[in-house]
Amino acid sequence: RFHHTSTSHLCSCSKTISDEKYRDPFQLGRKDLKNLYEDIKKELLVSAAELKEMCDYYFDGKGKAFRPMIVVLMARACNIHHNNSKEVQASQRSVAIIAEMIHTASLVHDDVIDDANSRRGKRTLNQIWGERKAVLAGDFILSAASVALARIGNTTIISVLTQVIEDLVRGEFLQLGSKENENERFAHYLEKTFKKTASLIANSCKAVSILGCPDPKVHEIAYQYGKNVGIAFQLIDDVLDFTSCADHLGKPTAADLKLGLATGPVLFACRQFPEMNAMIMRRFSKPGDVERARKYVLQSDGVQQTTYLAQRYCHAATREIRKLRPSPEREALVHLTEMVLMRDK
Repeated sequence: RFHHTSTSHLCSCSKTISDEKYRDPFQLGRKDLKNLYEDIKKELLVSAAELKEMCDYYFDGKGKAFRPMIVVLMARACNIHHNNSKEVQASQRSVAIIAEMIHTASLVHDDVIDDANSRRGKRTLNQIWGERKAVLAGDFILSAASVALARIGNTTIISVLTQVIEDLVRGEFLQLGSKENENERFAHYLEKTFKKTASLIANSCKAVSILGCPDPKVHEIAYQYGKNVGIAFQLIDDVLDFTSCADHLGKPTAADLKLGLATGPVLFACRQFPEMNAMIMRRFSKPGDVERARKYVLQSDGVQQTTYLAQRYCHAATREIRKLRPSPEREALVHLTEMVLMRDK
C-alpha cells in the first residue's frame, strides 16, 4: 500500500526570492518561446476563412505553453551538458512548436470523442462549429505539424515524434476499453496515461536531446524525465477532477466519471469500497452512479494515494535530470516537478 506524504515538504528547498527566479521555468523559457503562437499560426497558413478561425481559436496565445517550455528547457540543459552551448537550435525550437500543435490537435479530437462543451474556460470547437468541422480542424493541425516535422529533415526525429501520434491513438483506444480483472486495471490506467499524456513530453524531450547531443545516455535521461513528469502531471489532473471547482479548472468537475472513466482516485478508492467495482464495469452509467462514486472517492484515501503516486513519479524525474551537468535549465526542470505537484488547475 502507498502511504500519503504531504507535498509541502517537497518545496522546502526554495531558498531565496532570487533563487526562485533563477529556477523559474517560465522565466527561463520565455526567451525561446517568444512569438511561439505567431510561429504556429504561420505553420497553419490556410485560405479557408472558417478553418483559419477555428485554428486561431485555440492558438490565442493565452495558454501556458507548458509542453513547449519543458522542451526548450530540456534542449538548453542537454546542449549545456554536451558542449556548454547556451543557445537553442532552430530545429529544437521547431520540436517545441510541433509538440504544442500535436497536443492541441489531440485536445480538439478528444473534445469531439467526449462531446465536451468547455476547454480552458471557453466553449469547445465542436460546440461552436460542430463535430465534423472540429474533427477536420484537428486533422489539419496534425497535418501542418507533420509538414513542420518533415522540414527538420532528420529521419530519427521524424520516427521519435510520429511515435507520439501512434501512442495518442492507442491511448484513446485503451480509454474506450476497460479491464474486468481488478489487478490489471491499474496497469491499464497507467499505460493509457503514458500514451495519452506522457508520450508527447517524453518523446519531445528525447527529440531535442538527439538534436543537441550524440550520447544515447542523455537521450534516455531526457526521455525518462519527460515520461515521469508527464505521468505525474496527468495523475494530478485526475486528482483535480475531484478536488477543484469547475470555474478554477476551466472545465466541468467529475468529468471523467461522467465519461465512464475510472482514474487513479477511483481505482484507489475501490480498495476501500469494493462496491465500486460494479460501477466501474458499467462505466458509471446507472442514475446516481457518478454522485455515489464521487462520494466514495472523497471518503476514501484515493486522492491522497494518487497524489503520493504523482510524487513518486516526480522524484524519479528529478533523479534522472540530476544526471546532467548543473545549469539553470536543469534546476528549472527540477523545480518544474514541484510545480506539477503543487498546481491547482
